[in-house]
Amino acid sequence: MDENGSLYVVNNGEGEVRRYRIGDTEGTVVAGGNGEGNRPDQLSYPHYVFVDRDHSVYVSDTENHRVMKWEEGAKQGIVVAGGQGQGNSLTQLNNPRGVIVDQLGTVYVADCYNHRVMRWPKGVTQGSVIVGGNGHGAQPNQFNSPIGLSFDRHGNLYVVDSSNYRVQKFNIE
Repeated sequence: MDENGSLYVVNNGEGEVRRYRIGDTEGTVVAGGNGEGNRPDQLSYPHYVFVDRDHSVYVSDTENHRVMKWEEGAKQGIVVAGGQGQGNSLTQLNNPRGVIVDQLGTVYVADCYNHRVMRWPKGVTQGSVIVGGNGHGAQPNQFNSPIGLSFDRHGNLYVVDSSNYRVQKFNIE
């Protein structure tokens, strides 16, 4: 939801994100909506969405292994993380899921099948691993398919580690 109470919903089957304002039953496509694919105006199995204060929509475009940013009113998105095909280099993602963006425009991504959380500062083409990245497992420095992210007001990062059935808390500097 945004600060106006609008709800943003991912529709995997249609490859789109819709915004529903209070009282709206149809919704408005704000990302994707041009069939499944990998063009800048398409998404392929979008999974998570984050909306910033400028109403830009960030979408984890899972099967395209990228995170896309759609500014308010845009007809196509721009790649802000990944987008270099499936892989585990610092320019790649493998089925990204949870996505959060801070006030500086830094994108945080749960890189599900690489079992890590990555940080992509605004404008960079290569991210950095901030937690995980030590193979899949159940140790404190490992994940088994992280899918969700959240920050608290103290800057602590919470990661939903789905296949380990746990949520882990990290203090990120």
